[in-house]
Amino acid sequence: MARAQSRYVCQACGEAFLRWEGQCRGCGAWNTLVETVLREPPRGARGRGAGAASAGSPAVALAALDEPALERRPTGIGELDRVLGGGLVPGSLVLVGGEPGIGKSTLVLEAAAGVAAQADAGSGVLYASGEESAGQLRLRARRLGLAKGRSGERVLVLAETDAERIVERGVTMEPALLVVDSIQTVTLEALEGPAGSVGQVRESAARLLDFAKSSGVPVILVGHVTKEGSLAGPKTLEHLVDAVLTLEGERFGSLRLLRATKNRYGSTEEVGVLEMAGDGLREVPDPARAFLGQRAEAAPGTAVAATLEGSRPLLVEVQALVAPAGGFGPPRRTVSGIDPNRLALLLAVLGRRAGVSLAGHDVYASVAGGLSVAEPALDLPLAAALASSFRDQPVAPGTVLAAEVGLLGELRPVGGLERRLREAARLGFQKAIVAVGSSPAPDAAAGLRVTAAPTLRDALASALVTPEPAGRSHR
Repeated sequence: MARAQSRYVCQACGEAFLRWEGQCRGCGAWNTLVETVLREPPRGARGRGAGAASAGSPAVALAALDEPALERRPTGIGELDRVLGGGLVPGSLVLVGGEPGIGKSTLVLEAAAGVAAQADAGSGVLYASGEESAGQLRLRARRLGLAKGRSGERVLVLAETDAERIVERGVTMEPALLVVDSIQTVTLEALEGPAGSVGQVRESAARLLDFAKSSGVPVILVGHVTKEGSLAGPKTLEHLVDAVLTLEGERFGSLRLLRATKNRYGSTEEVGVLEMAGDGLREVPDPARAFLGQRAEAAPGTAVAATLEGSRPLLVEVQALVAPAGGFGPPRRTVSGIDPNRLALLLAVLGRRAGVSLAGHDVYASVAGGLSVAEPALDLPLAAALASSFRDQPVAPGTVLAAEVGLLGELRPVGGLERRLREAARLGFQKAIVAVGSSPAPDAAAGLRVTAAPTLRDALASALVTPEPAGRSHR
């Protein structure tokens, strides 16, 4: 069989070259040449003239299109199925990314075992491992308790990095699921670039995509991330796949968050909450309570935010520390899990509209539990935590906050307020501070004393309390 040919194609102008060059001679762009496999056009397309378009498929009205039935395949991990939209869709290509050591391989191995346990007799899961040997993978499976039983018998491990051989094995086996760990280790013989290069990653993913669509077998790819936190490889990799899942969290913490940044078969707003234990990733029974932890009720600089991740309300603790600047250079602004631009905006509004000037202070703010929150409902809790730390006044115990802060210091309502308040009442909170104009149903606020504040200054006056003086100790 003749070896396929490849060319280095400029991603800016499309000019092709036999060898890699730093600068494209066609358009002058630098570092835009990517090795690409030359694909011959289909036989039916050869020799067609200008009038051949009339022989193609006819245009069909949108209302007359048939809706395909999506028979999703559960993975056995409820949180993963939730983020996927109900399970794996046949023929879909799913990319799972995350930082090293966060638990990507553990997650996909547990998903492979879950699919294998539910698959029909004679059908198993093909696990192509390019990073770990078969022995290393067995050690991981034994630690997770997956080396025995149906998962141990039906998960077949293939230590292979050649994309064509992986596809050939998949065609022969016809598995219920194909897992490739990781896509950065897979190569095509037709390309000369090393594993992990832009051309190898893109062409290998395209070959696996062809297999998934033609066979109806769902494929899960494990991907690395760069130092900046984005998925390694070309941007076209994210365009090729049907779903992009990201596993987040603090590496040395126990909580893990699974998000979908792209999902052609479901919502991208859902979030899965998992906990890393000694025997693998486990679902968190009460995610709304998991991010509160062991918090000190009367500690200045902390506030509870009622956030909404998709359809799931989560109550998270926002912490802030305000300290006088050392006098060398501009004050520091350090955040974790919070948009730094949003923090800068809130600092300006606090100083101009609420009488809390932090221009000469270092500010540190974070969301407990390693969670990253970007929704507007975090504005008021973050502002309350900053003012609480600056004034050394704690937020009233049992208080939850949810509102967006405008540039004029006004508070704006947030969506899904009833679900937020219902969850806060279930967890034992007694008071909620929201924006004027929010009108929750009476049953949603049962057990909660809801305070509607028009401005940030009014909300801080209602949230912050003066601590009682500590009693003097006698020796």
